[in-house]
Amino acid sequence: MNIQRFTAATSREALAKARLAFGDGTLILSNRPTENGVEVVATTEDTLATLDQEQGNSGSRSFSGGARQEAPSYKAVASKVEDDANQLAMSTLSFQDYVRERMARKRHEAAQEVAPVATPAQSASPKAPVAERPIFIGPDLGSVKADKQPAKAAPVRNSVSLPVQQPTAMPQGIANELHAMKEMIEERFNTLNWLGQARQNPIQSSLMLKLIRAGYSPTLARTILERMPEGSDAAQSMQWVMDVLERNLRTDANAPALHEEGGTFALIGATGVGKTTTAAKLAGLCAQRHGPGSVGLISLDTYRVGAQEQLRAYGKMLGVVAHIAHDRAALQDLLSLLAGKKMVLIDTTGLAPRDPRKREMMDLLDLPSIKRLLVLNAGSHGDTLEDTVASFKSASAQQVIFSKIDEAVKLGPAIDVAIRHQLVLRGVTTGQRVPEDWEAANAAKLVRASMRSTGLSPYDPKSSDLGFIFSHSSDMSAKGMLNA
Repeated sequence: MNIQRFTAATSREALAKARLAFGDGTLILSNRPTENGVEVVATTEDTLATLDQEQGNSGSRSFSGGARQEAPSYKAVASKVEDDANQLAMSTLSFQDYVRERMARKRHEAAQEVAPVATPAQSASPKAPVAERPIFIGPDLGSVKADKQPAKAAPVRNSVSLPVQQPTAMPQGIANELHAMKEMIEERFNTLNWLGQARQNPIQSSLMLKLIRAGYSPTLARTILERMPEGSDAAQSMQWVMDVLERNLRTDANAPALHEEGGTFALIGATGVGKTTTAAKLAGLCAQRHGPGSVGLISLDTYRVGAQEQLRAYGKMLGVVAHIAHDRAALQDLLSLLAGKKMVLIDTTGLAPRDPRKREMMDLLDLPSIKRLLVLNAGSHGDTLEDTVASFKSASAQQVIFSKIDEAVKLGPAIDVAIRHQLVLRGVTTGQRVPEDWEAANAAKLVRASMRSTGLSPYDPKSSDLGFIFSHSSDMSAKGMLNA
């Protein structure tokens, strides 16, 4: 048989390649998405006509309750598949019916090949009638918009009735394949639904692209824009989005600053995020306000070369003595010694989220008087920030500090992870100077800075890429994670 596969970026291009190879008599047998785009399997009408003739000569027939019936023409079924490919859409229910009928037909044919030929006496015995269900192929595209208005019954243009034998048990492999196919169909229809809404509302599509270019995750961006009020112009919609981001970014704006609140704080986080420098800045702020005698410094970093010397150098510059704790007993002794201080800062070892030593360090800090401050590098990739927060997040409300704001090209990933995990931002660092490069957490200022993306980076998506980015997202507001 002259059957060929054609792969292209879109279904339209793949169909054009098939018609270029076979001409006007092209028949589309199947189409499916691949990593490189869309794959189309096609043949010609002459090839299928030859196949029909061979099947007729072999005398293949299908049986229903002992009566001899003509099997449906393969050419007719292929023609209906071509109609489906031309429509470029298929409803979930009709496609599932088609898959079930196809699987049932294969099992029925396999059972007939294995079972012995029935004798005339057996053929005369009464049998229960075999259930028949039609295969619906090629509904109209209008049935995709199910979320805007109640779906109307699509006209059935082509139907083929096939005898179906009730299966005894579905093999696990077929069940897994059907489940994966169902998920793929649902994802595609959600994407088509979103793209349809984006075409109807260009402001929403533009804001979506701007949020993605600013570094916000598709999950958060789509959750926000799905709740955007209608009837607003571009400027009003942009202001509404920024207000939602600002309202959901939790800060300590209504609470005392860290150096005014006082207490014992342990700075934790990954390697190289600026924990030691941040500790020195907080110590400097407290020393400026309450005097050098109000600050205590403790280092737990016994792994990194020069870590203790760095903290001691900062302490000497501020007039504060930096102490070293090698184990839990030494830490408890130092905390008792420094109990009268206004603020005690513990500089910990920087560890990767999956480092096995991380659990030992977290257990070391599991003392009632110690509050944990997670330091996040604001210039890190969103996946890196997500992994760090998930690894270091505590059961209580997690407090964080954004470091290296001056080095961050995009602030969207840091703000995004803080909103989704409901973190409390206690301050940001804007450089290496101690203690000058420290700022209080200002949600409005951070959100405005995050939305200044130029869109000129080669990593920024284009408007045509949105269909490949967005699929069905979790409802954050239903979980109490978003206040729109």
